[in-house]
Formats: sequence, structure tokens, C-alpha cells
Amino acid sequence: MTSARITPDLERVGGELETLSSYRDPAVPGWTRRVFSDVDREARLWVASLMAAAGLEVETDAAANVIGRLRGTGDRSGAVVSGSHTDTVEGGGRFDGIIGVLGAIEAVRCLNEAGVRLEHDLIVVDFLGEEPNDFGLSCVGSRAVAGNLGDDHLQLIGPSGRRLGEALAAAGGNPDALARARWEAGQVHCFVELHIEQGPKLEESAVPIGVVTGIVGIDRLLARFARRPDHAGTTPMERRRDALCGAAEAVLAIERLAAGGVTTTGRLETRPGASNVVPAEADLWAEARSDDEEWLRRFGGAIEDAIAAIGDRRGLGSSLRWLSHEEPVLVTDWVAATIDQAASADGITPLYLPSGAGHDAAQMARLGPMGMIFVPSRDGRSHCPEEWTDLDQVGRGIAVLAETIRLADGITG
Repeated sequence: MTSARITPDLERVGGELETLSSYRDPAVPGWTRRVFSDVDREARLWVASLMAAAGLEVETDAAANVIGRLRGTGDRSGAVVSGSHTDTVEGGGRFDGIIGVLGAIEAVRCLNEAGVRLEHDLIVVDFLGEEPNDFGLSCVGSRAVAGNLGDDHLQLIGPSGRRLGEALAAAGGNPDALARARWEAGQVHCFVELHIEQGPKLEESAVPIGVVTGIVGIDRLLARFARRPDHAGTTPMERRRDALCGAAEAVLAIERLAAGGVTTTGRLETRPGASNVVPAEADLWAEARSDDEEWLRRFGGAIEDAIAAIGDRRGLGSSLRWLSHEEPVLVTDWVAATIDQAASADGITPLYLPSGAGHDAAQMARLGPMGMIFVPSRDGRSHCPEEWTDLDQVGRGIAVLAETIRLADGITG
């Protein structure tokens, strides 16, 4: 059969996008559905019901991943796997991650409606918590599947004093049985993730499909400066040990060290947090991204030195803790070639481009061949309420995903 027979139902997909978007925190701007929130858990229960209605066998594993399986007709080893995440950043949008889950479910329906019977099992996953959370960790669910979520991660403490393991249990997981969530490499024939680009290249090139070449590495850190609180009116400037000023200098150092990659300080907290008290403590959360592992290593050494020097010069105690490290990941050549073939069958010459964002696919690459399909993002916007991809562009991505799954099912080795 040809890919022309794989035609997503855009009205159905559009309705499901609207329904999932309705699971949001009304107290926060945008389309906010943060991991470990009540609305996130409710949304993922709805996703599970959607998988079941599409004919998938559904389970929630010990890492609270929602997993749907379509049994294959043959005895081929390893499953063709697709999916993404449905949580959002605070003030986020309606497409990031979401089209990868809803698109994979629609691909299942399209293949069934087209009479395609796969020999491999087809697995669709809504991974728990791909976005960074209050514990400073991203890709919680896919880490667990890849065997990259350890007890040290479960012991991370959030602002409320709760540990990540406790949050995982409240989300429907079982941290005491986390080993059961781990997959072995032989269980994955390939993983293919559909995602919005989150950048401007596809739209600027007027190309509807991107084939991802690799995913950047990401290092995340927590830096702290501390000394003592003092009265803001009576303490002379030369006697102050202002933790916030130290943190502010560190923010500029992080920016200054960005050459060759990208760096961001996204969160800053001070204590006691009163305008009439010299700040006694300041915490900052930051990250660095690059497709060059050596650059990440150099940045790590440079920012450790810079923070220590700032603390010494200002008479502050300083510390730096690395929250996570993800190496750059290249996609698998044959999966990228299969995506290209699927796009070509739909009359598209795709654009090859790297991903500057992190994805669950980077974790899944630990288990087997991996590839990603990008569709355009209007104005390159993402992680904001204005995030948008036209429905027909989502539909083309789903059609390419479904055809990629069909083609990958026939590839051996």
C-alpha cells in the first residue's frame, strides 16, 4: 500500500487537542499542565482512555508512564515505539510533546483503518514529566524506561520538602518497584517521536517536515550563595555580604560563557525575601546546551571556577550542584532514512536539522535505534501560550509518522 492511503482525521485530532488543552491550571497563565499536578494526572487518565478506545492494551507502569500496546501479527523481536509527553512548562502551549502522543494514537487508528497489520508490536507511550520539574530533573518517565532513573534521583527534594519518589507515587507510580519500568535494549526495534520544531527553520524554509539529525546535550545546575541577613538601612555598603548580588554576578557569568553553546538562568530565589533586609541566601537554577560534549565539559569547569571566585571575592559561601547531565545524541541513520522515505512518499523533500531542545527520544536512544520527525512552529515560538502549529501541518506529520512506522516494521536487523 502507499502512504496516500494513510490519511489522519484532522477533525478528530483537532478535537482531541482541544480536549487535552482543557486540562490546565486556571490559576496560571497559558496552557499550564505541570507534572505531578492534579490536572496532569487527570489528563493522563484521559489519554489512557483514548489509547484503549483506539484498540491498544493499556497499562501504567511503575514510573507512571501510560503505555498502550498493539500486538503484532508475527514473531518479530522488539517493538516499534512512538510517543512523547503531555505535561507542559508553566505558561506553556498546546503542542509541545502533545502532538507526539495524540499523533501516535492517531497513527495507530490510521494504520488500522488502512488495513495495515504490523508484524512487530506497536507501543505508544505518554512519558511522565519530560519537562524540568521542581526537583530539577527532566524526562522522568523515559529515564526510568531507559534505566537512567536511580535512587539518587528519587531522593531529590523539591521546594515543598517533598522527595521526587513521593511525587512519583502520588502520580500513580511505584518508586519501590521502579526496576519493573526498565526496558531491555532488545525490546525496542526503533523509537520514532513526532514533535513540533520549537524553532523557526522549517517555517522560514517553507518545508513541512524536518528529519532530526541529533539532540543537544544539556547540563543543569543549582548554585547557592549564602552569608547572613543584615538591616538594609543601617548596614554600610562596604560591610554587606549580599547573596543576591553574588547570584546576579553569577547570572552574568553564565551568560558570558555561552559562546559556542547556549546558556540560560531560568530561576532565582532569595531569602528572607524582604526589601528591607540584605539577602542572606540566593539560589539560581541554570542550564547549558550544546551538541558538543567537550564544550559542555569546558563550560562546567569554567562556571564552577567563576562561582567559587565570586563567593571568595564577595565574602560569601558558595556551592554548585549539578542536577543532571545529558550527552548529545545522534539519531540512527536508518531511522532517519526511513522518515525521509516516508516523507518522500507524501511528495515532501524534508529538511535535515538538529534539535536544540531535549526530548524523551534522547533517553530512548539508550535502548535502540531512534529518530524524530519535526513539524513547523509558527514564528519559531514554543514554551509560551502563543505556541502554534497549523492542524494541516500536524496532520502531515502524523501521516509521515504512520508511514515511517509501516516502513520500519518491514526492516530487519
